[in-house]
Amino acid sequence: MLLVRSIWNGAISFGLVSIPIKLVNATENHSISFRQIHTEDGGRIRYRKFCELEDREVTGQEIGKGYEDSDGTIIPITDEDLAGLPIPTAKTIEIVAFVPEDRIDPLQMDAAYYLAAGGAPAAKPYTLLREALKRSKKVAITKYALRGRERLGMLRVVGDAIAMHGLLWPDEVRAPEGVAPDADVTVRDKELDLADALMDTLGEVDLEDLHDEYREAVEEVVAAKAAGETPREAPAPEAGGGKVLDLMAALENSVRAARESRGEDAEVKRLPPRKTSRSSPKDTGGKKSTSTAKKKTTSSPRKSTSKTSSSQAEKKSAAKKTAAKKAPAKKTPSRKRSA
Repeated sequence: MLLVRSIWNGAISFGLVSIPIKLVNATENHSISFRQIHTEDGGRIRYRKFCELEDREVTGQEIGKGYEDSDGTIIPITDEDLAGLPIPTAKTIEIVAFVPEDRIDPLQMDAAYYLAAGGAPAAKPYTLLREALKRSKKVAITKYALRGRERLGMLRVVGDAIAMHGLLWPDEVRAPEGVAPDADVTVRDKELDLADALMDTLGEVDLEDLHDEYREAVEEVVAAKAAGETPREAPAPEAGGGKVLDLMAALENSVRAARESRGEDAEVKRLPPRKTSRSSPKDTGGKKSTSTAKKKTTSSPRKSTSKTSSSQAEKKSAAKKTAAKKAPAKKTPSRKRSA
């Protein structure tokens, strides 16, 4: 950190406490930059700065700032003019409030900086502010001037240092009007369940494990061409990529692929289809259905059979009674008395 050049020197205004600090960039850009060349011979394309009045090229020391008025008049503005602006944030990061960190919309986040203590006398008040931020679990909202404009900032603790995030002004953040789909879309619970399963399968990731594959591929192309070799060709895109015809199938395939990549069981249980409401039977115009007619036809023989059996039983019973009445009674032989 000591080798990083400061981009701004000033002080933090914490009430009546002034903390000398140096502002250094907290991030660095690793993207590969290209030069513009003449495609026919490879010559460099350069832009030269000319003065319109003198029609000659000028050096950087001769270039200043100017504000163009509505009528085209150029009003010169010097660095001394900007340094003497009557605002307290010209060379000071002024703390205006302390708020919970979740009050800050991530859309407002801009560039990030580290605040380094400006010498030994700043160590004590710097540490005091850092520990106060830790204990309060809040962030400090600040105002400061940088690169010709006043800005909002947020101070928070990162390790043993104080970091500052530049914030956009609220009116610089656009409202998301007209961004969401206009169509009325209904998401089913089964689709949400599969989406949750995919999120759980993907799980968390350590950001340290992620890297810029595009930059690595560009570096590989540059190295191959520098060695006079043919760069490796990109793999062919998968068939049907970009077209989602069945959302449920796409989600299931995504869950399966994610599980396979993690070495887990790739089986995805298909959720049962949603029950659909049955339509009411059509009006047949008073005609009885075939199934109903068959039921009635089948039931009638059973009834007639039961009636026939009962009548036969009654006839047999009556015949038995009649036969019993007609049969003569048997006479018992009389016994002779002895004299």
